[in-house]
Amino acid sequence: MTDMAVLTKKDFESNQDVRWCPGCGDYAVLAQIQKLMPTLGIPRENFAFISGIGCSSRFPYYMETYGMHSIHGRAPAIASGLKLARPELSVWVVTGDGDALAIGGNHFIHAMRRNIDLKIILLNNRIYGLTKGQYSPTSEMGKKTKTTPLGNIDRPFSPVALALGAGATFVARTVDSDQAHMAQVLKRAAEHKGTAFVEIYQNCIVFNDGAYDAITDKSVRDDARLLLEHGKPLVFGKARDKGIRLRGLEPEVVTLGEGGAGEGDLVMHDEAADHSGLAFFLSQFDAPKFPVPLGVFRAVRQPTYEEMNIQLHADAEARKGRGTLAGLFGSGDTWTIA
Repeated sequence: MTDMAVLTKKDFESNQDVRWCPGCGDYAVLAQIQKLMPTLGIPRENFAFISGIGCSSRFPYYMETYGMHSIHGRAPAIASGLKLARPELSVWVVTGDGDALAIGGNHFIHAMRRNIDLKIILLNNRIYGLTKGQYSPTSEMGKKTKTTPLGNIDRPFSPVALALGAGATFVARTVDSDQAHMAQVLKRAAEHKGTAFVEIYQNCIVFNDGAYDAITDKSVRDDARLLLEHGKPLVFGKARDKGIRLRGLEPEVVTLGEGGAGEGDLVMHDEAADHSGLAFFLSQFDAPKFPVPLGVFRAVRQPTYEEMNIQLHADAEARKGRGTLAGLFGSGDTWTIA
């Protein structure tokens, strides 16, 4: 067994050359996850990283853990099988917006629905990077790419809204350029019991450079993003003088101190609400009308799929006793072939 007292980030760095484009946001994500691993108190041999297809899906090669570079869109299915077979493992899925939300859409939503104890990290660069710049399910409308030369006419998915709609128990969003924020969000996800979904806004320097400049550029980011804090009002702005309040059922941006608006009038963030209504409401915010929310949208504790599966097995064995393979083959309707 690994001696946990001596594990460091270096222990989770494989000997493989990292083959992403220079300047790719994936490097920042890899570094933060490698820093996080030795802090979790889990033996290195009890980690597994599963990926599908895409630039982000090279992740398992660069982690000195068990892992699998699997097939397009199916990483959640493979990870689910592994977690059910070996519930003591810490199982992570690393995917991209094309891998998870196009061919892998069904697998993605059902992983959320089942609440299997997986950590699903979706690197969203709003483009297909590995196949050289086609539009993806998160590309904004009007986006000109190699496959949409006149502009994209598909409405983009919101990964956060999709996860919430599927009943995910932990949903968060961060951005590759804010290392401190990303570290906090990933740690929260790692500590969650159940499916933990984190969308990371990730810059593709070659095929979609600057996709998130509106919320990452230092000159504008304070006014363009809303940092979610549990139990606190939705306040933002460089001077923290703006906020979100409701006028009936419609949200609006207000300036504190103007027109009698104070913090007491603002929406309070509650990530632990039994329902996901507020979280879904926030998932609809987008620039330039509203600031882009970053942080934990929802974090609730519900029974995990594997906990219920273990109990199901125990109940069946208590009623019928321990079965045998021969007994299974001979049960129910059988036929003899002459």
